[in-house]
Amino acid sequence: MKTKDILAVLALVPAMASAQTVASPDGNVSLTFSLTDNGRPTYEMSYKGKKVINPSHLGLELARDKHASKGMEETDLMDGFKETASKTSSFDETWTPVWGETKTIRNNYNELEVSLNQPSSNRNIRLRFRVYDYGMGLRYEFPQQQDLNYFVIKEEHTQFAMTGDHTAYWIPGDYDTQEYEYQITPLTGIREVISKNRESYKANSSTTVFSDTGVQTSLQLKTKDGLYINIHEAACLDYPTMHLNLDEKTLTFESWLTPDAVGRKGFIQTPFNTPWRTVLVSDDARDMLSKKLTLNLNEPCKIEDTSWIHPTKYCGVWWNMIVGTKTWAYTDDLPSVRLGETDYSKCRPNGKHGATTAEVKRYIDFAAKNGLQEVLVEGWNEGWEDWFGHQKLDVFDFVTPYPDFDIKYLNEYAHSKGVRLMMHHETSSAALNYERHLEDAFQLMNKYGYDAVKTGYVGDIIPRGEYHYSQLMNNHYQRVIETAAKHHIMVNAHEATRPTGICRTWPNLVGNESARGTEYEAFGGSVPYHTVMLPFTRLQGGPMDYTPGIFETHLKEWSDNPSYVHTTLCGQLALYLVMYSPLQMAADLPEHYEKYDDAFQFIRDVACDWDDSKYLEAEPAEYITVARKAKGTDNWFVGGKTNNARQTTVKLDFLDAGAKYDCAIYQDGKNADYEKNPKAYTILHRTVKKGDVLKVKQARGGGFAVSLMKK
Repeated sequence: MKTKDILAVLALVPAMASAQTVASPDGNVSLTFSLTDNGRPTYEMSYKGKKVINPSHLGLELARDKHASKGMEETDLMDGFKETASKTSSFDETWTPVWGETKTIRNNYNELEVSLNQPSSNRNIRLRFRVYDYGMGLRYEFPQQQDLNYFVIKEEHTQFAMTGDHTAYWIPGDYDTQEYEYQITPLTGIREVISKNRESYKANSSTTVFSDTGVQTSLQLKTKDGLYINIHEAACLDYPTMHLNLDEKTLTFESWLTPDAVGRKGFIQTPFNTPWRTVLVSDDARDMLSKKLTLNLNEPCKIEDTSWIHPTKYCGVWWNMIVGTKTWAYTDDLPSVRLGETDYSKCRPNGKHGATTAEVKRYIDFAAKNGLQEVLVEGWNEGWEDWFGHQKLDVFDFVTPYPDFDIKYLNEYAHSKGVRLMMHHETSSAALNYERHLEDAFQLMNKYGYDAVKTGYVGDIIPRGEYHYSQLMNNHYQRVIETAAKHHIMVNAHEATRPTGICRTWPNLVGNESARGTEYEAFGGSVPYHTVMLPFTRLQGGPMDYTPGIFETHLKEWSDNPSYVHTTLCGQLALYLVMYSPLQMAADLPEHYEKYDDAFQFIRDVACDWDDSKYLEAEPAEYITVARKAKGTDNWFVGGKTNNARQTTVKLDFLDAGAKYDCAIYQDGKNADYEKNPKAYTILHRTVKKGDVLKVKQARGGGFAVSLMKK
């Protein structure tokens, strides 16, 4: 046979192959791709010889374009495919994040790229699989082509077929919010819980639960034979957020995209790549927390000069309003407000307004005294009297302060103390209004030296009928991040879509809420295991502005609020380690910290940017213990958080050999309990070295924190 004939035969081999397999660099994870007899793309996945994902189909159902000729139906990208080419490759790099849990991150995978053609429509797509030692990512790619240029997605049908009735740690699928407590049930128990709680779910300011078997990502699972599995997505750009809907008979999850106001899931122009669909897997729960699959599947940083981006500890005018002792609104005289027309100089102050010049000055002094870099101020701007619940378009202009907030003086005063003010932009979900005012708002921030903004999206979205997690809104959040970057502004987005690792590409996105945060402790409380669940779920996509540090945990002792925080005081300290974020708030009131100044020392000392992190022990919803090395220092901090009372043994094997460290241990008191005795704590001081062992008792709902300062 001639050489050219041999090459021609070899070129046909991929098209004729029934299946192709790609393994991770260490061989532990294996992914196999194939086409069914009717040409439907299918994949399956194993870990150390154990099946993780049973054969699962891939494809997209398209919607008919209303401008198409009458009677013409859209051809779905579901089946009828022929393989035209495939190739494998390997990649290995180590990259340096602008901020993070470790100084560097390794991105090492083997890849399979499969090219498919659908003869009936003459359309081409690519499927790309990246396989890591700890999981895999897959996405759909659409090259530009004559017969697939613009199209509308009716639904994406990416499946994740489970191998058994696993234990699931989940919250209900919802187009508008993630502010739920996590449920722990078998897969087959999801329907009963959602059906039972549908009415109570409506208590949030905006909810749209779409199915009795729908759940949100990041979804944490545990198999009966000890595998931990996590399903999520990465790099969700110009696309709706993905949920998962369970077929109880086959135990198969299928992607369920957030629709727009008319029910369409996505409007696509080629060339285009979908977000990555990810599966993280290990037989060690600690890998669920330490492996950076989501970040690795995002593009490198697009901001050339990142010197203005800095991890930040802050306090602020916030908790009093959440608890109910102060208000965002300046006056009680106004049933409604018209921007630019309402004259606040003629209104009586209500006497409870939080964002007054005097109050903010007090917080600035506290921050300066205690080494906090910024002070958040909520309720500083006109419009809070009728801001919520009216589907009002023109809620705020983001530039006009109330009469009792001297923006120029306060910024000058803060800067004189080495402190900055943190801007607050609550949009009331009027995204159109925010975009209209965005440039003016950011220019005001630049004028007064603000370098960070907390945005908010409380309530139903405007454009009316849109959802928080739709393609349009995801594009809005991204537009805010990129516009902020041009103005050298860091963004902390609340009530926005859950993050998917975009902070690697745009590291000025220093935080998101997108889950049930500390504020709910003033609304009846969260279950004690909530904060040892979030790192396995919500934090998979990026850090959370959880707002920890509440010391006066029983609110009734100082307010009319009957709620209490469901952790001990030391449990609150632990959150600065367990709930990783480059943006950490000391969320309680200055006067409360002054009462427990010895415990507050840990918040003064703890870093929020790290060179190294070691997860020492972990189990979803039960406990987490992590040690972190502060950026650019030889100092370590350890934090442990638990659901039930337990004793933790910390081996100081990570310390430098031959060195000694001043060790401060903040631990629950002898009779501490999150409900009955939350503020009981002890602080122990000792000198330690590498190899020493700390044994720390944690109370029910409690935790501990340790600082290790190298001598």
